[in-house]
Amino acid sequence: MDYRKEFVIPFVGLNLGEHQFELEVKDRFFEYFEHSELHHGLVKAMVHLDKQERMMIFSFHFEGAVEVICDRCGEDFMFPLTGDEHLIVKYGPEYKEESDDMIIIPPTEYKIDLAPFIYEYLHLLLPVRIIHPDNKDGNTACNPDILERLAQLSPHADVDPRWEALSKLKAPLRNKKDTGTAETVKKKK
Repeated sequence: MDYRKEFVIPFVGLNLGEHQFELEVKDRFFEYFEHSELHHGLVKAMVHLDKQERMMIFSFHFEGAVEVICDRCGEDFMFPLTGDEHLIVKYGPEYKEESDDMIIIPPTEYKIDLAPFIYEYLHLLLPVRIIHPDNKDGNTACNPDILERLAQLSPHADVDPRWEALSKLKAPLRNKKDTGTAETVKKKK
């Protein structure tokens, strides 16, 4: 059986109203997408479908974890994912992506493949900079050997002596009554 078929929802046979689907994203899911940053994980996707006369509204809730690479130390770790996303599907003359959360499909369609949307949503739930979370003591969980090497290789901030001399200069304090505006100049005359 094709694992990806689990993510195809045949909506034509469904009555108008609300429907629930529980999908499980496993390692096999990521194999279908070339150049995926994610390869391993286990995420439950709760999908709520509100089927209406002229459109369908999909609400996704994700909970689980995916394996990622730490941007600081380069080691793999399981990153917890939790989040919600929405997708509005309307009927129109041809397939078209209206916006990030709205697509148009022809009225002849009878099913929708949620796999590419789930794949995209999982990536959107990742932060821009992925680093190990702190442990219960508040210390980083990154590899200490790598952190030590990074500290040794990082450039030391040598302050240019010309800038250091400028930082010692202080700007003269302005008289709060005299703001230097045209009004205060007229009043002085």
